[in-house]
Amino acid sequence: MSYVKVMIAPSRYVQGAGALAEIGEHVSRLGKNAFVTGGKTALAQTQEDIAKSLEGKGIAYVFETFRGECCDPEIGRLKTAAVSAGCDMVVAVGGGKVIDAGKAVAALMKVPVVIVPTIAATDAPCSALSVIYTEQGVFDRYFILPQNPNLVLVDTSIIARAPVRFLVAGMGDALATWFEAASCAQAAAQNIPGGRTTTAALRLARLCYEILIEYGEQAKLAVERRVVTPAVEKIVEANTLLSGIGFESSGLAAAHAIHDGLTVLKETHHTYHGEKVSFGTLAHLVLEDHPREEMEEVLDFCTRVGLPVTLAQLGLREFSREKIRRVAEKVCEPGMMIHNMPFPVTPDMVYDAILAADAIGQAYLRRHGIITEN
Repeated sequence: MSYVKVMIAPSRYVQGAGALAEIGEHVSRLGKNAFVTGGKTALAQTQEDIAKSLEGKGIAYVFETFRGECCDPEIGRLKTAAVSAGCDMVVAVGGGKVIDAGKAVAALMKVPVVIVPTIAATDAPCSALSVIYTEQGVFDRYFILPQNPNLVLVDTSIIARAPVRFLVAGMGDALATWFEAASCAQAAAQNIPGGRTTTAALRLARLCYEILIEYGEQAKLAVERRVVTPAVEKIVEANTLLSGIGFESSGLAAAHAIHDGLTVLKETHHTYHGEKVSFGTLAHLVLEDHPREEMEEVLDFCTRVGLPVTLAQLGLREFSREKIRRVAEKVCEPGMMIHNMPFPVTPDMVYDAILAADAIGQAYLRRHGIITEN
């Protein structure tokens, strides 16, 4: 077993209010014919600015609407369209699923990929990883890509105009980064590129957590007013860059595995990735028997910014133990990230941790006078 350390990251990261106007300048280094895909809302927000900037640098382009699910049929459809148009780079605009689809298309075509997130809801933009789902939205597999995006361009003025729930969900995704990184380091588990974590990646993962705790609520309040502040810039960077490098170069563990398990329950499909990861983080802390003070800090952060801490908040208001058992079995399947924990984990342990985390979350909400239905 190799103990060589590996750290990977996007080739170029650009962030700031109004950054989209400069996309032509940055992508001119990568190709001459761009295949631009995004959801209807994302393209409506960005298409005019992207076209103007690309035209200013003499770059040809075609736009293709993403149909909503990062699944094999959609990836195949987009690849066929891009090849037919003779494109030599892919630009993915929008949220996590179109980003992952765009990265997969570019990898299959062996061309550069540019990521333009319009929300800061996941750490997908910077990673060399696509999460593939079935057409019904159930987690299928991870697609490890040959390299990270060539360019990640984040216009924070666009991020600030998106519904605040997206930013909060991104904080939920980023919340797991430090705890999973620490678990993987303790276990000497492989990170996404197949090596061991570096000191730099661990430090970035820890910095991600510290920024969330310090600036998360301030950023949420600013985005509720649709404005960009230094706190917003810090949280967008934490959600996107720090969490992206932290998870990928240190590794994933229980929190994301529990997210993946929860996708088998249709009641959770309306919740965002980061919202399920947030609850998964609580269960992760239970599995590792973290100190009460640390658990309280996470619970306080989640409730201040609006992240779920109970199964009811994920849509499971009336759940059966059989459903949670299904989740636990899924979490422990071969190849799942739960096996990066520093000790063997069984379905029984996951089942117990999920129900215990739910009970802890309910008790916290009752103690602070927050009404719950469970």
